[in-house]
Amino acid sequence: MKTRFPLYFLCVLLAACATPPPPAPAPQPAPPVACAPVIVTPPAPPPPSDIEGLLAYRQSLRQLSAAELVKELVNLNLKPATPRLALQKAMVLALTHGGGDLGRAQAYLIGILHSSDPGAEQLKPLARLLAADDAELQRLAEQLEKSNQQLKDSQRRIDQLNGMLEGLKAIERTLPVRPNAVAPPPVK
Repeated sequence: MKTRFPLYFLCVLLAACATPPPPAPAPQPAPPVACAPVIVTPPAPPPPSDIEGLLAYRQSLRQLSAAELVKELVNLNLKPATPRLALQKAMVLALTHGGGDLGRAQAYLIGILHSSDPGAEQLKPLARLLAADDAELQRLAEQLEKSNQQLKDSQRRIDQLNGMLEGLKAIERTLPVRPNAVAPPPVK
């Protein structure tokens, strides 16, 4: 047993004196590779939705004259009835400013809002917006008509008062001059 102990001791000493293995080399960065520039193409824009198409249609209507609007309305009346077509008719009628056209436009829009047609569901938010705009236009038109009527009444009253004033001036000119009145000195 005594011979084993120095043998173990000798092995431990030899193991302690041994140099540790060299550290693993650090990974080298990859050399830069010359490559062509990457061209990123944006995705193709989605096709315009029905609402976007209708908004563009309304914008184009604003540039038409009254005669062109009437012609457009005639063309729309020749097509088969759909919720989209009803909305287009309402847009045209709202811009024609004819007697009762704004009311007819609102009737088309209300028809879309109360429709159970699946094609009308997508159009209901736009129809709601246009109906609110048309209601505001109707209110402003009524207010303008009321203001015009007040202006006519005021003008008629002014004309009456001017007539009365001219009548009083005519009466005053026909009155004889008072004898007590002092005549102004003659102007030289």
